[in-house]
Parts: sequence; C-alpha cells; structure tokens
Amino acid sequence: MVATLGLRPVGEGERQLAPDLARGAMLALIAVANSAVYLYGRPYGIRQHIVEHDLPDRVAATLTMSLVDGRAYPMFAALFGYGMVQIWNRRRDDLEGRRVLKRRSLWLLLFGAVHALLLFSGDVLGVYGLVGLALVRLLRVRDRTLLVLGAVWLVPVALLSALAYSTPAGSGERSIFWSLAVEDPLTALGLRPIEWVMTPVGMTGVFTAALVGVWAGRRELLAVPDGLVRRAALWGPLLGVAGGLPVALAATKFVDVTDPGAILGLNALHVVTGIAAGLGYAAVIGLLAQRIGARRGVIVTALSACGQRSMTCYLLQSVVFVALLPPYTIGLGGRLGSAATVALALGTWAATVVAAEVMRRTGVRGPAETLLRRLTYRRK
Repeated sequence: MVATLGLRPVGEGERQLAPDLARGAMLALIAVANSAVYLYGRPYGIRQHIVEHDLPDRVAATLTMSLVDGRAYPMFAALFGYGMVQIWNRRRDDLEGRRVLKRRSLWLLLFGAVHALLLFSGDVLGVYGLVGLALVRLLRVRDRTLLVLGAVWLVPVALLSALAYSTPAGSGERSIFWSLAVEDPLTALGLRPIEWVMTPVGMTGVFTAALVGVWAGRRELLAVPDGLVRRAALWGPLLGVAGGLPVALAATKFVDVTDPGAILGLNALHVVTGIAAGLGYAAVIGLLAQRIGARRGVIVTALSACGQRSMTCYLLQSVVFVALLPPYTIGLGGRLGSAATVALALGTWAATVVAAEVMRRTGVRGPAETLLRRLTYRRK
C-alpha cells in the first residue's frame, strides 16, 4: 500500500469533472498552438508565425492567433493553481503540504527539462514547475494579496510581451526556437536547452493566471460555479478575441501594420487579454460540467479521461510533431501551411483522446502521471 506523509493522490471517484474536462478539451488548443511553431522555410512575422499568402492559410492563422495563441496556457496555469489548492486542502499540517507541493514542482521542472532536451524546447511543464515553487510560498496569503499580486504582475507581463516575438511581418528570421528549423539533429539537440531556458520569458502571464486559479480553488468555483464564473465565461473569451484579433490581422496582412510602436502595443494587448481568455475558457468548461452533472456520455467521458492523463497526452503530441514536422525527420513543417497544420494538430489531439479512453477502459493510468505520483507521494 502507498503510505504517504499524510497526503495521497486523488482517487478516481474523488475527482471533479470540470478540471479534467477542461484539460482534455483544451489540449486541442495546446496542439494547435505548438504545431504552428514547427513551420519553417518561409519568412517569419509577428509572434513568430510564418507569413502566409493563400487565403485558407491566412484565415486559419488569424483564427489561431485570436482564439488559441497565448490563450490555452493561461487556462492550464489557472487549473494548475486550482489543483495545488486541492492538494493543499488534503494536508495534515502546513509543513507536510509544502513538502509534497515543493517536491511535485521540482519533479515537474525535471520532467520539463527532459521533454525540452529530447523533444520540444517550448515545453511548459518546467514553467509550471517554477510557478509551483512560487505558489508554495503564497498558499497562506490572503485572497486580496493574491489578486493584487496577480494584477501588479501584469505590468512586467505587458512589457516583456511587447518585446517578445515583435518581429515585423515578413522580416524573415526566427527570434526563438531555432532548433525547429535546422536540418542537423545534433545541432537541434544543442539548441534546445538554450531555447527552453528562454521559454519562460514568453510565458510570464501564466503566473497571474495561476494566482487567480489559487483564489478560485479556495472557493471551488469550478465545482460550484456562481455569477462571477458566468460573467467570466462571457467576458473572458470576448476580451480574448478583442485583444487577439488586431495582432492576428496584422500578422496575416489583412491589415497593414508596420510601425514598430504599434506592433509592440498589439503584442502587449494580445498577451494580457489572453490571460482573460484562458480564465474565461476555464469558466465555460466549469459551467458545462455543472450542466452535465452525472449524465456523462461517451464524448465527455473520453475527454475527461484525456484530462486525467493530460501530461501523457501532452507529451504524445510532441512525439507526433517531432516525428512529422522538423527538417531532421520527415520535414512536413517546411511544406504544410497553417490550415493543414491545424488539421494535423486536431487529428493528433483526437488520437490522444482515443488513446486515453482506451487506457481508461483497460484500467491503465497515464504513464507520466503515474511516474509523477510515485515520485511525489513517497512510499514507506
């Protein structure tokens, strides 16, 4: 039997539907966002999206940047903070809870390093590990302090986001993720650790989202949505589209924006409103989960199974993308446009949902989740 320091993993029957459903569904957006950075061999523009010319590809890129780019990871960060509160609430004492959460965050950091070195330098597991280490010290602070800190943090988020990925459309060169455009696998292997260390700079907004997730977790807002959640479900995605569409139209040349100051401002607006969108997406799923209740059909069950194995499915996405897209493998990233890449990403996500459901039916946990649990919850 597993004998932990007083904490234990959540049992299958104890899990809330909303977080698992949200993770399973939103992994589709993660797949779309990550697959876009594998495209190479063409000029790069704003936010490092390739400059498209065919109308279907331009439309696909516009939708991706408005609805997905910078919007999916904040939602996962909010769920990460929400989950940390759930673990904290099962503690026997403060020291015990801190030890488990710190150990889990450190292992996530290591998982992310391995993922980045072997597969994808845009890894987010390491970022969440860093966020987890920060949150361990903040789980006892007052609600107001959490929200104020999250709001204040938006200032450096806006400044860093304004500078990151602000290459004018058509300027040509990558400013990050060089490993995805080189033909030599050993050169790519050497570049990936450098890129991974740089990745948190472009994902600073996840800290604000995680703080809001902690605040929401204290109230179990996803389990019992209230009027605030309903407003977030409406206004979060609307703000995300309003803030994401201008930079998307500029990047796809539907609107001609060449002024460097304007590009900086659009980038900052894009990322800050992406946090609102991510929180809004989580709120939408929370309301859907409340409406579904115990009446779970085949699709909801499969998506929930994917959410319970979200780390495994996330890593499987990287395996597929690395096998198909970089120039040192099959090299589809040099030939596919944005529309075809979105289709590939969604097909990959659907395959992982099916795989997760097969694992559920056969009683198999996700391998990555199982390993993390064993490392986090010690055995006597």
